[in-house]
Amino acid sequence: MMILMKREATEEQIQAVCEAIHEHGLESLVLPGGQRVAVGIPSAIPPELRPVLDQHLSAMDGVDQVIHITRPYKLASRDFHPHDTVVRVGRVEIGGGRFAVMAGPCAVESYEQTLEAARAVKAAGAQVLRAGAYKPRTSPYSFQGLQREGLEILRTVAQEVDILTVSEVVDPRDVETAAEYIDILQIGARNMQNFPLLVEVGKSRKPVLLKRSPSATIDEWLAAAEYLLTNGNEQVMLCERGIAPLDRAYVRNTLDINAVPVIKYHSHLPIIVDPSHGIGHARYVPAVALAATAAGADGLLIEVHPHPDRALSDGVQSLNPEAFTQLMAQISAIRAALAPLNAK
Repeated sequence: MMILMKREATEEQIQAVCEAIHEHGLESLVLPGGQRVAVGIPSAIPPELRPVLDQHLSAMDGVDQVIHITRPYKLASRDFHPHDTVVRVGRVEIGGGRFAVMAGPCAVESYEQTLEAARAVKAAGAQVLRAGAYKPRTSPYSFQGLQREGLEILRTVAQEVDILTVSEVVDPRDVETAAEYIDILQIGARNMQNFPLLVEVGKSRKPVLLKRSPSATIDEWLAAAEYLLTNGNEQVMLCERGIAPLDRAYVRNTLDINAVPVIKYHSHLPIIVDPSHGIGHARYVPAVALAATAAGADGLLIEVHPHPDRALSDGVQSLNPEAFTQLMAQISAIRAALAPLNAK
């Protein structure tokens, strides 16, 4: 439920609405707008209380309209938060027209490999270095990442190159440690509904990139984001990384380009697109990266490895530095072409 206040509503009237909500045992959230204020009720409202609350609040001074929100997410909804969220990570802003590219290898393999990758992606224009220290893999025999050592390498390289970092955390017990080393915590597709992990990352208040599970609906994805938001983390970004494909002979996943405009219509949270996992083959990554840019994504997450043929994971979908540099020029051209249209 959201209570839309009149333009001339006073602070006292707004506070009175909040107190009335609290009297019914519910939480309130004041949502400043461009011309008027709204008061949201993010918690679940018992069905028998809704008509009573509606009648009570509608009659209060300063209230213009009571709006019922039926979706399973509230804080992630644009109904609750009409203006785009801008996530600030150091000197970088993401969302609300600000575009960011996060790029780097799938995994931290060594200091030398990570340093080479970081220098290459920054030189091409990326603002954030991506690389995994913890690697949840389907097979227990696959490379699982360097873990704590990987985090240390990432921080050392980031300081040396002067670049921000994003890396996945997979265990709630590792959130506090990872937050000390990494600028943006990533929740991978396998962990989108790992609710204890969502709660801990929410409590960390650290910027977070929440990937969509390949079988998740839009509502399920945004409900997962709600766990982060309800635990106090407002620095949430969504990441579309492809849904389960019909034909695995050609692609790893099917990039759901529809998700970009749909999310931007229904939610205020920035949406990043991962074309590397979205299609799974380096030869196709540039095309889908440009499509995502044109569709209005707030950024891209791209796998780049100095030597893809030697990568310990996901080498087949990783661009080499030369291909990434060329792609960044194409991305700039797409954004420049769209700028006059976006300004209208």
